[in-house]
Amino acid sequence: MKVEIIAAATTKFGELWHRSPRDLAKEAVAGALIQAKINAKEIKALFVGNMLSSSLGGQDHLGAFFAEELKMTVPAMKIEGACASGGLAIHAGVMAVNSGLYDKVLVLGVEKMTDHKPEEVAQALMGAGSDMEREAGATFPALYALMARAHMDKYGTSEEELASVAVKNHYHASLNSHAQFRNTITVEQVLRSSMIASPLKLLDCSPITDGAAAVILTNNKKPVPTGRGGQITKSKKVINIIASAVATDTLGLAERKDLTTIYATVEASEKAYKEANIIPKEVDVAEVHDCFTIAEIIAMEDLGFFPKGQAGKAIKEGKTKLGKGSPVVNTSGGLKASGHPVGATGVKQIVEIYRQLKGIAGKQQVEGAKIGLTHNVGGSGATAVIHILRAE
Repeated sequence: MKVEIIAAATTKFGELWHRSPRDLAKEAVAGALIQAKINAKEIKALFVGNMLSSSLGGQDHLGAFFAEELKMTVPAMKIEGACASGGLAIHAGVMAVNSGLYDKVLVLGVEKMTDHKPEEVAQALMGAGSDMEREAGATFPALYALMARAHMDKYGTSEEELASVAVKNHYHASLNSHAQFRNTITVEQVLRSSMIASPLKLLDCSPITDGAAAVILTNNKKPVPTGRGGQITKSKKVINIIASAVATDTLGLAERKDLTTIYATVEASEKAYKEANIIPKEVDVAEVHDCFTIAEIIAMEDLGFFPKGQAGKAIKEGKTKLGKGSPVVNTSGGLKASGHPVGATGVKQIVEIYRQLKGIAGKQQVEGAKIGLTHNVGGSGATAVIHILRAE
Protein backbone atom coordinates (compact mmCIF):
# COMPACT_ATOMS: atom_id res chain seq x y z
CA MET A 1 0.00 0.00 0.00
CA LYS A 2 1.18 3.49 -0.89
CA VAL A 3 -0.99 6.55 -0.39
CA GLU A 4 0.79 9.82 -1.01
CA ILE A 5 0.41 12.91 1.16
CA ILE A 6 0.58 15.92 -1.14
CA ALA A 7 -0.19 18.58 1.47
CA ALA A 8 -0.43 18.91 5.23
CA ALA A 9 -1.32 22.05 7.18
CA THR A 10 -2.42 23.08 10.64
CA THR A 11 -3.67 26.15 12.44
CA LYS A 12 -2.13 27.34 15.65
CA PHE A 13 -3.41 25.34 18.62
CA GLY A 14 -4.55 27.03 21.82
CA GLU A 15 -7.32 29.01 23.49
CA LEU A 16 -8.62 30.58 20.30
CA TRP A 17 -11.73 32.32 21.63
CA HIS A 18 -11.89 34.72 18.67
CA ARG A 19 -11.95 31.85 16.14
CA SER A 20 -14.95 29.75 15.13
CA PRO A 21 -14.80 26.15 13.87
CA ARG A 22 -15.53 27.55 10.43
CA ASP A 23 -12.54 29.89 10.64
CA LEU A 24 -10.23 27.13 11.83
CA ALA A 25 -11.33 24.71 9.12
CA LYS A 26 -10.99 27.30 6.36
CA GLU A 27 -7.48 28.24 7.47
CA ALA A 28 -6.23 24.65 7.62
CA VAL A 29 -7.84 23.64 4.32
CA ALA A 30 -6.68 26.78 2.50
CA GLY A 31 -3.14 26.09 3.66
CA ALA A 32 -3.30 22.53 2.36
CA LEU A 33 -4.79 23.51 -1.01
CA ILE A 34 -2.18 26.20 -1.56
CA GLN A 35 0.57 23.79 -0.64
CA ALA A 36 -0.77 21.13 -3.02
CA LYS A 37 -1.25 23.73 -5.79
CA ILE A 38 -4.77 22.50 -6.51
CA ASN A 39 -8.24 23.95 -6.11
CA ALA A 40 -11.14 22.60 -4.10
CA LYS A 41 -12.83 21.19 -7.22
CA GLU A 42 -10.11 18.56 -7.51
CA ILE A 43 -11.03 17.05 -4.12
CA LYS A 44 -13.31 14.03 -4.55
CA ALA A 45 -14.28 13.30 -0.92
CA LEU A 46 -14.10 14.92 2.52
CA PHE A 47 -13.57 13.12 5.82
CA VAL A 48 -13.98 15.18 9.00
CA GLY A 49 -12.46 13.98 12.26
CA ASN A 50 -14.36 15.40 15.24
CA MET A 51 -15.63 14.19 18.60
CA LEU A 52 -17.58 16.95 20.32
CA SER A 53 -19.57 18.82 17.66
CA SER A 54 -22.81 17.31 18.89
CA SER A 55 -22.34 17.55 22.67
CA LEU A 56 -20.65 20.97 22.70
CA GLY A 57 -21.61 22.56 19.39
CA GLY A 58 -25.10 21.23 18.79
CA GLN A 59 -24.22 20.22 15.23
CA ASP A 60 -24.40 16.54 14.24
CA HIS A 61 -24.25 16.87 10.44
CA LEU A 62 -20.63 17.88 10.28
CA GLY A 63 -19.68 16.40 6.89
CA ALA A 64 -22.28 18.46 5.05
CA PHE A 65 -21.63 21.43 7.34
CA PHE A 66 -17.98 21.73 6.31
CA ALA A 67 -18.56 20.71 2.70
CA GLU A 68 -20.94 23.67 2.40
CA GLU A 69 -18.57 25.97 4.27
CA LEU A 70 -15.65 24.95 2.04
CA LYS A 71 -17.82 25.16 -1.09
CA MET A 72 -17.30 21.49 -1.95
CA THR A 73 -20.00 19.36 -3.55
CA VAL A 74 -18.43 16.01 -2.68
CA PRO A 75 -19.26 12.99 -0.54
CA ALA A 76 -18.56 14.24 2.99
CA MET A 77 -18.83 12.54 6.36
CA LYS A 78 -17.89 12.94 9.99
CA ILE A 79 -15.66 10.24 11.48
CA GLU A 80 -15.85 9.83 15.26
CA GLY A 81 -13.78 7.66 17.58
CA ALA A 82 -13.34 9.83 20.68
CA CYS A 83 -9.81 11.29 20.82
CA ALA A 84 -8.83 8.97 17.94
CA SER A 85 -11.32 10.67 15.59
CA GLY A 86 -8.57 12.38 13.60
CA GLY A 87 -6.58 9.20 13.17
CA LEU A 88 -9.69 7.31 12.10
CA ALA A 89 -10.48 10.04 9.56
CA ILE A 90 -7.00 9.58 8.08
CA HIS A 91 -7.60 5.80 8.05
CA ALA A 92 -10.88 6.33 6.19
CA GLY A 93 -9.14 8.59 3.69
CA VAL A 94 -6.37 6.06 3.15
CA MET A 95 -8.90 3.29 2.51
CA ALA A 96 -10.88 5.50 0.12
CA VAL A 97 -7.79 6.33 -1.96
CA ASN A 98 -6.24 2.88 -1.72
CA SER A 99 -9.45 1.26 -2.96
CA GLY A 100 -9.34 3.37 -6.11
CA LEU A 101 -12.73 4.92 -5.40
CA TYR A 102 -11.33 8.46 -5.13
CA ASP A 103 -8.03 9.79 -6.45
CA LYS A 104 -7.81 12.80 -4.11
CA VAL A 105 -9.40 13.20 -0.69
CA LEU A 106 -9.27 15.84 1.99
CA VAL A 107 -9.05 14.88 5.65
CA LEU A 108 -9.95 17.64 8.09
CA GLY A 109 -9.62 17.39 11.85
CA VAL A 110 -11.24 20.15 13.90
CA GLU A 111 -12.34 20.81 17.46
CA LYS A 112 -13.54 23.88 19.37
CA MET A 113 -13.37 23.27 23.11
CA THR A 114 -12.37 26.37 25.06
CA ASP A 115 -15.65 28.25 24.61
CA HIS A 116 -17.18 25.91 27.19
CA LYS A 117 -16.74 25.48 30.93
CA PRO A 118 -14.11 22.91 31.95
CA GLU A 119 -16.74 20.78 33.70
CA GLU A 120 -18.85 20.75 30.52
CA VAL A 121 -15.86 19.63 28.48
CA ALA A 122 -14.95 16.94 31.04
CA GLN A 123 -18.49 15.58 30.95
CA ALA A 124 -18.53 15.57 27.16
CA LEU A 125 -15.18 13.79 26.98
CA MET A 126 -16.48 11.07 29.29
CA GLY A 127 -18.81 10.13 26.47
CA ALA A 128 -15.80 8.00 25.50
CA GLY A 129 -15.88 6.10 28.80
CA SER A 130 -17.92 3.14 29.97
CA ASP A 131 -21.29 3.36 31.71
CA MET A 132 -19.72 2.08 34.92
CA GLU A 133 -16.99 4.73 34.84
CA ARG A 134 -19.48 7.54 34.28
CA GLU A 135 -21.79 6.28 37.03
CA ALA A 136 -18.80 6.25 39.40
CA GLY A 137 -18.07 9.89 38.55
CA ALA A 138 -14.73 9.09 36.95
CA THR A 139 -12.99 11.46 34.54
CA PHE A 140 -10.10 10.65 32.23
CA PRO A 141 -7.47 12.05 34.61
CA ALA A 142 -8.78 9.57 37.18
CA LEU A 143 -8.71 6.66 34.74
CA TYR A 144 -5.17 7.39 33.60
CA ALA A 145 -4.16 7.87 37.23
CA LEU A 146 -5.28 4.28 37.86
CA MET A 147 -3.12 3.17 34.95
CA ALA A 148 -0.20 5.19 36.32
CA ARG A 149 -0.53 3.60 39.78
CA ALA A 150 -0.65 0.14 38.25
CA HIS A 151 2.48 0.88 36.18
CA MET A 152 4.29 2.28 39.21
CA ASP A 153 3.38 -0.73 41.33
CA LYS A 154 4.35 -3.27 38.66
CA TYR A 155 7.51 -1.66 37.26
CA GLY A 156 8.64 0.90 39.81
CA THR A 157 7.97 3.85 37.53
CA SER A 158 8.56 7.10 39.44
CA GLU A 159 6.81 10.45 39.51
CA GLU A 160 10.07 11.99 38.27
CA GLU A 161 9.93 9.75 35.19
CA LEU A 162 6.36 10.87 34.55
CA ALA A 163 7.46 14.48 34.91
CA SER A 164 10.30 13.94 32.44
CA VAL A 165 7.76 13.27 29.69
CA ALA A 166 6.22 16.70 30.23
CA VAL A 167 9.62 18.40 30.39
CA LYS A 168 10.73 16.86 27.09
CA ASN A 169 7.50 17.68 25.29
CA HIS A 170 7.47 21.28 26.53
CA TYR A 171 11.03 21.66 25.24
CA HIS A 172 9.95 20.40 21.82
CA ALA A 173 6.89 22.69 21.87
CA SER A 174 9.13 25.68 22.62
CA LEU A 175 10.48 25.18 19.07
CA ASN A 176 7.01 24.92 17.51
CA SER A 177 5.39 28.22 16.53
CA HIS A 178 1.94 26.55 16.37
CA ALA A 179 2.06 24.99 19.85
CA GLN A 180 -0.30 25.98 22.64
CA PHE A 181 2.45 26.09 25.28
CA ARG A 182 5.88 27.27 24.17
CA ASN A 183 7.39 27.55 27.64
CA THR A 184 9.98 25.12 28.93
CA ILE A 185 9.41 23.56 32.35
CA THR A 186 11.42 21.59 34.90
CA VAL A 187 10.81 18.32 36.69
CA GLU A 188 10.48 20.27 39.93
CA GLN A 189 7.74 22.47 38.44
CA VAL A 190 5.79 19.41 37.36
CA LEU A 191 6.12 17.80 40.77
CA ARG A 192 5.01 21.00 42.53
CA SER A 193 1.99 21.61 40.28
CA SER A 194 -1.50 21.03 41.63
CA MET A 195 -2.62 17.44 42.17
CA ILE A 196 -5.38 16.43 39.75
CA ALA A 197 -5.70 12.68 40.34
CA SER A 198 -2.80 11.14 42.23
CA PRO A 199 -0.13 10.63 40.98
CA LEU A 200 -1.04 12.89 38.03
CA LYS A 201 -0.54 16.59 38.56
CA LEU A 202 -1.64 19.55 36.48
CA LEU A 203 1.54 19.52 34.38
CA ASP A 204 1.12 15.78 33.72
CA CYS A 205 -2.11 16.50 31.82
CA SER A 206 -2.78 17.74 28.30
CA PRO A 207 -4.88 20.91 28.02
CA ILE A 208 -8.27 21.83 26.55
CA THR A 209 -7.53 23.18 23.08
CA ASP A 210 -8.98 24.65 19.90
CA GLY A 211 -7.47 23.89 16.51
CA ALA A 212 -7.71 22.32 13.07
CA ALA A 213 -5.45 20.35 10.74
CA ALA A 214 -5.85 19.23 7.13
CA VAL A 215 -4.18 16.62 4.95
CA ILE A 216 -4.68 15.86 1.25
CA LEU A 217 -4.17 12.26 0.17
CA THR A 218 -3.83 10.87 -3.35
CA ASN A 219 -2.93 7.64 -5.11
CA ASN A 220 0.77 7.29 -5.79
CA LYS A 221 1.16 6.51 -9.47
CA LYS A 222 3.87 8.99 -10.36
CA PRO A 223 7.61 8.16 -10.37
CA VAL A 224 9.60 9.57 -7.48
CA PRO A 225 11.04 12.95 -8.61
CA THR A 226 14.77 13.46 -8.21
CA GLY A 227 17.19 16.32 -7.92
CA ARG A 228 20.70 16.62 -9.29
CA GLY A 229 22.48 13.37 -9.95
CA GLY A 230 19.36 11.39 -9.22
CA GLN A 231 19.37 12.41 -5.55
CA ILE A 232 16.02 13.19 -3.95
CA THR A 233 16.05 16.74 -2.60
CA LYS A 234 14.19 17.76 0.55
CA SER A 235 11.52 19.60 -1.38
CA LYS A 236 11.12 16.75 -3.89
CA LYS A 237 10.69 13.93 -1.41
CA VAL A 238 7.49 11.96 -1.84
CA ILE A 239 5.86 11.15 1.51
CA ASN A 240 3.77 7.99 1.49
CA ILE A 241 1.57 6.38 4.10
CA ILE A 242 2.76 2.78 3.89
CA ALA A 243 0.64 1.35 6.71
CA SER A 244 -2.67 2.21 8.36
CA ALA A 245 -4.06 0.01 11.13
CA VAL A 246 -6.81 0.20 13.73
CA ALA A 247 -7.60 -1.98 16.73
CA THR A 248 -10.16 -1.82 19.52
CA ASP A 249 -10.51 -2.96 23.13
CA THR A 250 -13.09 -2.64 25.90
CA LEU A 251 -14.43 0.82 26.72
CA GLY A 252 -13.81 0.43 30.43
CA LEU A 253 -10.64 -0.34 32.39
CA ALA A 254 -12.40 -2.85 34.65
CA GLU A 255 -12.81 -5.33 31.81
CA ARG A 256 -9.10 -5.40 30.92
CA LYS A 257 -6.61 -7.94 32.18
CA ASP A 258 -3.72 -5.49 32.61
CA LEU A 259 -3.85 -1.74 33.20
CA THR A 260 -0.21 -1.27 32.22
CA THR A 261 -0.75 -2.17 28.56
CA ILE A 262 -3.12 -0.76 25.96
CA TYR A 263 -3.72 -3.88 23.93
CA ALA A 264 -5.34 -1.96 21.07
CA THR A 265 -1.99 -0.18 20.58
CA VAL A 266 -0.10 -3.47 20.63
CA GLU A 267 -2.43 -5.07 18.08
CA ALA A 268 -2.63 -2.06 15.75
CA SER A 269 1.13 -1.48 15.79
CA GLU A 270 1.87 -5.14 15.07
CA LYS A 271 -0.46 -4.95 12.06
CA ALA A 272 1.16 -1.72 10.89
CA TYR A 273 4.74 -2.96 11.23
CA LYS A 274 3.82 -6.07 9.24
CA GLU A 275 2.09 -4.04 6.54
CA ALA A 276 5.03 -1.63 6.27
CA ASN A 277 7.56 -4.48 6.49
CA ILE A 278 9.60 -2.72 9.16
CA ILE A 279 10.52 -3.27 12.81
CA PRO A 280 10.19 -0.69 15.60
CA LYS A 281 13.87 0.27 15.68
CA GLU A 282 13.63 1.50 12.08
CA VAL A 283 11.29 4.34 13.11
CA ASP A 284 13.18 7.65 13.22
CA VAL A 285 10.48 9.94 14.57
CA ALA A 286 7.08 9.36 16.20
CA GLU A 287 4.08 11.33 17.38
CA VAL A 288 2.40 9.39 20.19
CA HIS A 289 -0.78 10.03 22.15
CA ASP A 290 0.48 11.63 25.38
CA CYS A 291 -2.86 12.83 26.74
CA PHE A 292 -1.23 12.23 30.14
CA THR A 293 2.45 11.60 30.84
CA ILE A 294 1.81 7.96 31.76
CA ALA A 295 0.16 7.49 28.35
CA GLU A 296 3.45 8.25 26.56
CA ILE A 297 5.39 5.86 28.78
CA ILE A 298 2.91 3.05 28.14
CA ALA A 299 2.82 3.85 24.42
CA MET A 300 6.60 3.67 24.09
CA GLU A 301 6.49 0.16 25.51
CA ASP A 302 3.40 -1.02 23.64
CA LEU A 303 4.85 0.22 20.33
CA GLY A 304 7.97 -1.88 20.90
CA PHE A 305 10.41 1.01 21.31
CA PHE A 306 11.41 -0.07 24.82
CA PRO A 307 10.85 -3.23 26.92
CA LYS A 308 8.03 -3.12 29.45
CA GLY A 309 8.96 -1.10 32.51
CA GLN A 310 11.92 0.67 30.87
CA ALA A 311 10.38 3.54 28.91
CA GLY A 312 10.13 5.91 31.88
CA LYS A 313 13.82 5.59 32.63
CA ALA A 314 14.73 5.96 28.94
CA ILE A 315 12.70 9.15 28.59
CA LYS A 316 14.25 10.57 31.77
CA GLU A 317 17.69 9.85 30.31
CA GLY A 318 16.83 11.81 27.15
CA LYS A 319 16.71 8.84 24.79
CA THR A 320 13.65 10.20 22.92
CA LYS A 321 14.63 13.87 22.93
CA LEU A 322 15.46 15.93 19.85
CA GLY A 323 19.17 15.81 19.12
CA LYS A 324 19.76 12.82 21.36
CA GLY A 325 17.20 10.10 20.86
CA SER A 326 15.98 7.47 18.46
CA PRO A 327 13.17 7.47 17.86
CA VAL A 328 12.65 11.14 18.64
CA VAL A 329 9.16 11.38 20.11
CA ASN A 330 6.60 14.18 19.97
CA THR A 331 8.67 16.80 18.17
CA SER A 332 5.51 18.92 17.94
CA GLY A 333 5.27 19.00 21.72
CA GLY A 334 2.71 16.24 21.70
CA LEU A 335 -0.77 16.58 23.13
CA LYS A 336 0.80 17.74 26.37
CA ALA A 337 2.32 20.98 25.08
CA SER A 338 1.30 21.43 21.45
CA GLY A 339 -2.31 20.99 22.58
CA HIS A 340 -5.12 18.48 22.24
CA PRO A 341 -8.13 19.63 20.17
CA VAL A 342 -9.36 16.07 20.26
CA GLY A 343 -10.76 15.63 16.73
CA ALA A 344 -7.78 17.40 15.17
CA THR A 345 -5.02 15.65 17.12
CA GLY A 346 -4.65 12.56 14.92
CA VAL A 347 -4.52 14.70 11.78
CA LYS A 348 -1.98 17.09 13.33
CA GLN A 349 0.23 14.10 14.12
CA ILE A 350 0.30 13.26 10.41
CA VAL A 351 1.11 16.88 9.59
CA GLU A 352 4.09 16.83 11.95
CA ILE A 353 5.51 13.56 10.62
CA TYR A 354 4.98 14.72 7.03
CA ARG A 355 7.00 17.86 7.77
CA GLN A 356 9.72 15.82 9.46
CA LEU A 357 10.09 13.39 6.57
CA LYS A 358 9.89 16.21 4.03
CA GLY A 359 12.78 17.92 5.82
CA ILE A 360 10.86 21.15 6.43
CA ALA A 361 10.31 20.99 10.20
CA GLY A 362 12.67 23.86 10.99
CA LYS A 363 13.94 23.98 14.57
CA GLN A 364 12.11 20.73 15.31
CA GLN A 365 13.80 18.83 12.48
CA VAL A 366 15.09 15.32 13.11
CA GLU A 367 18.05 15.10 10.78
CA GLY A 368 17.87 12.28 8.27
CA ALA A 369 14.38 11.14 9.25
CA LYS A 370 13.03 8.67 6.70
CA ILE A 371 10.39 6.67 8.57
CA GLY A 372 7.81 8.09 10.95
CA LEU A 373 4.93 6.74 13.01
CA THR A 374 1.76 8.24 14.45
CA HIS A 375 -0.20 6.77 17.37
CA ASN A 376 -3.69 8.12 18.14
CA VAL A 377 -5.81 6.74 21.00
CA GLY A 378 -9.51 7.04 21.80
CA GLY A 379 -10.69 7.04 25.41
CA SER A 380 -8.47 5.14 27.80
CA GLY A 381 -7.36 2.84 24.99
CA ALA A 382 -10.57 1.44 23.51
CA THR A 383 -9.40 2.59 20.07
CA ALA A 384 -5.87 2.85 18.70
CA VAL A 385 -4.86 4.03 15.23
CA ILE A 386 -1.33 3.60 13.88
CA HIS A 387 0.06 5.11 10.70
CA ILE A 388 3.55 4.57 9.29
CA LEU A 389 4.96 7.09 6.82
CA ARG A 390 8.07 6.88 4.67
CA ALA A 391 10.02 9.40 2.59
CA GLU A 392 10.85 8.12 -0.88
